[in-house]
This record gives sequence, structure tokens and C-alpha cells, in this order.
Amino acid sequence: MPGWFRRLAALAVAVVGLSAPAQALVQIDITQGTIEPLPIALPTFGATGGEADLARQITEVITNDLKRSGLFKPLDQQAFIDQNINAASVPNFANWRAIDAQALVAGTLSREGDGRLKAEFRLWDVFAGEQMTGQQFYTQPDNWRRLAHIIADSIYERLTGEKGYFDTRVVFVSETGPKNDRTKRLAIMDQDGANVRYLTRGDGLVLTPRFSPSSQDITYMSYGDAGPRVYLLNIETGEREILGNFPGMTFAPRFSPDGRQVVMSLQQDGNANIYTMDLGSRRTTRLTNSPSIDTSPSYSPDGRQIVFESDRGGSQQLYVMGADGSGAKRISFGQGSYSTPVWSPRGDLIAFTKQHGGRFAIGVMKPDGSSERILTEGYHNEGPTWAPNGRVLMFFRETGGAQGGPSMWTVDVTGQNEMRVPTDTFASDPAWSPLLD
Repeated sequence: MPGWFRRLAALAVAVVGLSAPAQALVQIDITQGTIEPLPIALPTFGATGGEADLARQITEVITNDLKRSGLFKPLDQQAFIDQNINAASVPNFANWRAIDAQALVAGTLSREGDGRLKAEFRLWDVFAGEQMTGQQFYTQPDNWRRLAHIIADSIYERLTGEKGYFDTRVVFVSETGPKNDRTKRLAIMDQDGANVRYLTRGDGLVLTPRFSPSSQDITYMSYGDAGPRVYLLNIETGEREILGNFPGMTFAPRFSPDGRQVVMSLQQDGNANIYTMDLGSRRTTRLTNSPSIDTSPSYSPDGRQIVFESDRGGSQQLYVMGADGSGAKRISFGQGSYSTPVWSPRGDLIAFTKQHGGRFAIGVMKPDGSSERILTEGYHNEGPTWAPNGRVLMFFRETGGAQGGPSMWTVDVTGQNEMRVPTDTFASDPAWSPLLD
């Protein structure tokens, strides 16, 4: 995907709007367990210079982003009293109050003389009658979907007080072919399932892709003719390198928060232990040494601790240890087995897969093991990954039967708003990128 990140540098932003700061009344309190979606009006952006179709598509992406978050209720455009409003308009607030809109987004799309798109929007507090924020963006036309996601993030942040997660990517395993002979390719897409690009050709089984904190490198497992190997892939240049040749099997590579190390599990003599590799020196350090299966390590956001799964106590459970391997302590004690732990970007929760009674659940618990909550469960749910703001989890769900296969879903950290992520193929093992610069 050469040039993908370089194109993003063409995106420029400026704040526009009224000089007086808004004393806004409208805001979503996302600290509550159950949140009533905020009614928001999103008229199609006004357009000049023949950009009407693109203006409509940008408005649709913004609307779908906000709707999928579960925090917003976009109002039916057919109910709008004022159909023609743009970023330069001063809204007739009475007409928007009449349809119960609490927030209004008015935008305009045009093309500059040098061919770039110019998008401008204003977010209005309908009941206060004040502008909450306003911004202008300039970018190349092929960057329009990212432009829409960035505008949606700005609206989300202004109304919730937290960073959005719409301008992000997800790397995953795309699966095609018969159930007993699947072709598995590494793929990347926007977080809403659009813009799928394939990163490998399918000539080897791929597993456990994971983003670097820089978001330009991913690490993953591949089973080819030479056996299982851990690879690093630069998604900007397409360059791939073997991280190392290790005796025995290797599992579950994942970057450290600073991107300088990869932590993984290596299997030798029937046991699996956790190691780190310094990416500069390629020197490995052994962190665990037990006659058991220790795997699926994941760093805390500050890099001081690692959560992992182990059967050292007789069943598969979660443990937390220091980043140097010291002081391993079991944190899961519920019925069943626990696996695939992932530390939240906020540091406050650990997500996991739990198997009990023939069903698989996705849940969260605090790093000390307390306050365990199941967010969703079913026939086969697995592999949670966090959105970069720590509010949403993506996972994959397998359906049974000869025609069954995996698909990807999102669920809010409160257990609400479970939604399928649309993909053209079966899809598994998602990994969410950090926020893009």
C-alpha cells in the first residue's frame, strides 16, 4: 500500500466559526451504563462545483460513524423542515427544535483551484442556539473517506469529551474457500469495514496480526513451507521481514507500547514460555520458565506489566506479571477457562475470551481480577481487540454448520450496541490500529 500514509500528510485543518465560546447545554455523559442516544440532525453537506455526490457520500459516512457508536441518533432527513443548510448558514433553531434535534451539523464541500477538496462544517447546540465547534479541512479527493471519519471524530469528541475512534484501521484475517480448506489472507480496512486491501496473497496460513503503536508496522504469524514464523510487515512500503527463526512453535506476537519490542510465546519440549525480542538488537529475553503453556501476552499501556494466559494452575487462566517476568499473579477465578487477554488503552480493564458450558464469551475485568463482566456470549466468540479510546471492543464470531464461518462484531464496553462489521468475506482475528496522526 505504497503512499497510503504519505497521502494523509496532505490533509490540513483550520478552526472556523464564531469568536464567542459556546456555553453549550448539549453533551453526552458516557460514564453511565446505559446511554440514551443523542438526537442529532445531519443534513447533506452543501456542495459547489459539481461535488454534490461526494458531499452526499461524506455525509453518509459521518452519519453511519455516529450511529454505529450507539451514542447518537441521526434524525430522518425527510423530517427536516429546512432542507438546504450549509456551513455558511445561520440555522433557524426553532425549526430544528420542532423535530427534537439537540445537535445540528451543517457542512459545505467545494473544490479548490489546485484540485484539493475543501470541507467545512459547524456543530450547533440547537437548544442553546450556539456554535460548539467549526473546522475547515483541505485534502486530495481520494482521501475523502478519511476526511469524513475525521469530521465524525471531531463531533464525537466535542459532544462526549473523549477522543473518537472513527479515523482508524483494522487489520484482520480474510477467509475464503471451503470450510476444510480455507485461504487465509492478511487484510486491512477502515474501522467501518470499507476500503479493504489485501496484504498477503494467501499462499501461507496467517494468524494473530497486531499493530505497532506507530501504526505503520504489523507483526503476525505465518505457516508456510518453512514452518511457523513471525513476520514484520510495513503496511506503507509492503516490505516484509522475518522477525526470527526459533526452534519449535511461536505464538501470539504483540508489540510493546513504545514499539521497540515484541513479546511472544515460544514452544519447546512441550511447554510454551514468554519471551521478548528487542527489535533493534534482535536479542531475546525469557520472561517465564514453567512446565506449562504460557501464551497470549499483552502489555499494560505504561509498559510496566504483562497479562498472559497459562495452564500452570491446572486450567487456562489469566495472570499478570511485571514486564521483566517477575511476580506473576493469577487474576481470573471464575468458572471455565480464560484466554486471549488484551489490556485496554486506558489501562483500566483487561478484555478476554471465556469458555464455559460449551459457550464462548467476551468479557472484561479490572487488572486485579475484580469486577468481571460478560459483554456478549454465544456459540463461538473470540479474539477481542480495543478501539484506541477504550470504549469499544471488536471480536470475531464463528457460526456453525457447513456454510458457517467467522465474522467481526463490535460491542460497547458497557455490553450495549452490539453490531456486525460488514465484510465481503469471512473475517477473523481483528486488531485495531492506534489513532492515526
